[in-house]
Amino acid sequence: MFELKKYLKSFFYKASPYTQAGQDLFAYEQFGYNGTYIDIGAGEPQHGNNCYMLEVQKNWRGFSVEYGDSDQKKRDALKDRWKKYPERKNKIYWDDAMSFDYKKGLLENELNNDIDFLSCDIDPQESTLIALKKVLNDGVRPKYIAFETDYYKEKIDYSNLAHNFLKPYGYKIGVKDVYSNLKKKKIFETWFVSEALDLKTINYKDWVKKY
Repeated sequence: MFELKKYLKSFFYKASPYTQAGQDLFAYEQFGYNGTYIDIGAGEPQHGNNCYMLEVQKNWRGFSVEYGDSDQKKRDALKDRWKKYPERKNKIYWDDAMSFDYKKGLLENELNNDIDFLSCDIDPQESTLIALKKVLNDGVRPKYIAFETDYYKEKIDYSNLAHNFLKPYGYKIGVKDVYSNLKKKKIFETWFVSEALDLKTINYKDWVKKY
């Protein structure tokens, strides 16, 4: 029954086998093969990872930044799980995303500062906003930013805070009210895009439909 529901959803909606809301599919729609990324708060190496498909199946280059759990045993266990996916050849830094040197990360991975995709998702959401600011302050200019807001449970509107920060840098909202796993009440992200991209702001419920 579960597999049937999953199949039916993928028939009518843009459903990724790896991501919560098709962040990877939107990136691929915009930039195709051979793109570039930075994945902040990468989490698991495959399921729930916004860049697995892009790296492994679409030949994208980039790097991930993941601190892991404050519990050392859980942190080590996550590192061990990453080792079980040798297809993940791009570098992962086990570091604090809020203080990481992104200029150095670009240089070490031979990336330009105008990367295609930035996935920004750490807890709590205040930390996600701090990490986003660090990336931009380090001179990185992603064309597309998937920014986690957890609007469905947060008292603070982090989407608005991020928008106010990003607008002077030439960003607009590309996709708004992004919800998780087709649960319409679970709005958890906003997708920002560069003003240079020829995209009008759309609601996620309209983007995610295939027909």
